[in-house]
Amino acid sequence: MRLYAVTIFLSAFLLFQVQPLIAKIILPWSGGSAAVWSASLLFFQLLLLAGYAYAHLSIRFLGSRAQMRIHVALLMASCAMLPILPSASWRSPVEDDPTVRILMILGTTVGLPYFLLAATSPLLQAWYARRTGAGMPYRLFALSNLGSLLALVSFPFLVEPLLASSSQVLVWSAAYALFAVLCAYTAWAGRAAVPGSVITADVNAYVAGPVTPTVPGFVVRAFWVLLAACASVLLMAVTNHITRNVAPIPLLWVLPLALYLLTFIVAFESDRLYRRWLFLPLLPVALGGMAYLIYASEDDLNIIWSIPVFAAGLFIACMVCHGELARRRPSAQHLTLFYLMVSLGGALGGFFVALVAPRIFSSYIELPWGLVMCGMLGLIAAWRILSGPKAQMLRLGSVLAVVLLAVYTFQQERTITKDSVLRVRNFYGALRVQDDTLMENIAVRTLVNGTVEHGSQLLETALRNSPTSYYGEFSGVGRALRAKRKRGPVRVGVIGLGAGVLAHYGRAGDHFTFYELDPLNATIARSLFTFYSGSAAEQRIIMGDGRLSLEAQQDQDFDLIAVDAFSGDAIPVHLLTHEATELYMRHLAPDGILAFHISNRYLDLVPVCAGNARAVGLEAMVIDDDASTAPWYSPSTWVLITEDTAIFHDRAFRVTVAATPDPASNRPPDFSAGEPYAAKMPDGFRPWTDDYSNLFQVLAIDQ
Repeated sequence: MRLYAVTIFLSAFLLFQVQPLIAKIILPWSGGSAAVWSASLLFFQLLLLAGYAYAHLSIRFLGSRAQMRIHVALLMASCAMLPILPSASWRSPVEDDPTVRILMILGTTVGLPYFLLAATSPLLQAWYARRTGAGMPYRLFALSNLGSLLALVSFPFLVEPLLASSSQVLVWSAAYALFAVLCAYTAWAGRAAVPGSVITADVNAYVAGPVTPTVPGFVVRAFWVLLAACASVLLMAVTNHITRNVAPIPLLWVLPLALYLLTFIVAFESDRLYRRWLFLPLLPVALGGMAYLIYASEDDLNIIWSIPVFAAGLFIACMVCHGELARRRPSAQHLTLFYLMVSLGGALGGFFVALVAPRIFSSYIELPWGLVMCGMLGLIAAWRILSGPKAQMLRLGSVLAVVLLAVYTFQQERTITKDSVLRVRNFYGALRVQDDTLMENIAVRTLVNGTVEHGSQLLETALRNSPTSYYGEFSGVGRALRAKRKRGPVRVGVIGLGAGVLAHYGRAGDHFTFYELDPLNATIARSLFTFYSGSAAEQRIIMGDGRLSLEAQQDQDFDLIAVDAFSGDAIPVHLLTHEATELYMRHLAPDGILAFHISNRYLDLVPVCAGNARAVGLEAMVIDDDASTAPWYSPSTWVLITEDTAIFHDRAFRVTVAATPDPASNRPPDFSAGEPYAAKMPDGFRPWTDDYSNLFQVLAIDQ
């Protein structure tokens, strides 16, 4: 038993340790989009399904010695793929939808090892039953989920802060080689069955509660699939929601997945832990709370409240789905079929969110629909167990709760659609253009991705060409452009087009180059906003990831490079590293300015930029604009890096606006708002590179 437990635990740990590890490595190759994690989860769910199918078919159709020979051969072949470091040849600067490429990268890098890790738990449980003649211990399934949970929790808290990505790859590969040896030995040891034993022993010897003694019918199997699919949809949709509104980082990938796995552990460890009288009444509260926050977050609800509510809601919803699965588990004879149906449901849920939803929806409506689906499944699960004199009333109340949830989400989506000029969606996000009215009845058009504004334009004829949002005259980039323009025509590179507001600063003789990843964004900026089309400067848009595009170009001799690409509420990490900064400096003129837009509600990226500046032998200067000079400006923080520090004595940088410094920040007490101040890098801060980054260093959730 101990050999099987150790092998299963190690396989589960490696299975989930590799998910954030490999996804973080390939994240920059698709622009740092939050959808990279969705595509990765889809791959892992498909391989999990394939692994479970392999285990099921092996147990059903192959003899014990054939199973051993095939599995050992596959283990040996998988070791030939080590170390699991993706080839940089897979990088592509321009691609409308990189989902297929992401699946191919993962397949060629970790495909076979992950497939075998996925098959380990059900296969070894079956081998254990065959070898000992004992019942199937479902606690081994809970043990595998415990290993998975520990792997997920350890990654953001231990592995990522302590080890560079290349070191993580080597350590994981070495651990996988150890697993392969253990699993091969386990296969050899279990090649022979106990005489007369079959995998039909009563599982109740190990796990309390009822099991299905007969062959599960179609309805039972379909309900297994639906419960697993619903939990999978909610996992991916909730993850998408919180990463879109903060940042696509392993910390926020791991939290929902860890909760998802925790419900598996609790549900399958013992029936005494999943209490219907507790979780079924909590379900409508959880679903209603998440539904409210989906639309309340349009008003920038703080993550101090929203993430805990989504985490609790996801836990309760998955607890119901997985708890009902555990209640309906079959006898040991049908173990691998049960796992196969559960993994099929997970894969179908992932397929829907990662591949179907971006192609048929114009918004992230799969999350509210997933909540409604969960409510319906909870209603079905509760229907038969409701009894007594109040049963009809409880059933009516349950139906009413699900109907109200559906009506609320429908009404909210209808309201957003009514207020939108355009709603479109692709791999990179869901973009919305909406017209609103500011104070004094000033009409404004805004480009929004999630809850993050990507620029706006005043619609009044007299104000149409005014800079807005984060790009006002007193913003860091506004001051830098005004100072540089005094010396003559300017060459400007901008990573991130948004609504094209920076094109407003273009004058005859200027050259503006925009690097834009999302083709939908480029179309919207040129058709529904007039900053780009109305600029007098010579302009061009280069499609693709800004960093990869710059790597492919000759030196551009820019007077200013503005890094303004946002994924979620932050610049993607690969655009903030030391190597990226060196690339930008190569494309700058000797007296050029590198400007990072780091406005963020939850991350303080000033130390990162300060570390980048120090690495190239320069200082970073910070300019905060509190947006108090006009209602169409948004508060912004820009960090400027240049060899020509004399430019900061220009009047453009000395003009101040009324504001009060934040005493909790690292600004000196005599700081006058609007003037640059030196960025500080705290003692012990480890600079970010392509091989290392740590979001815990810059968390600022008290804002």
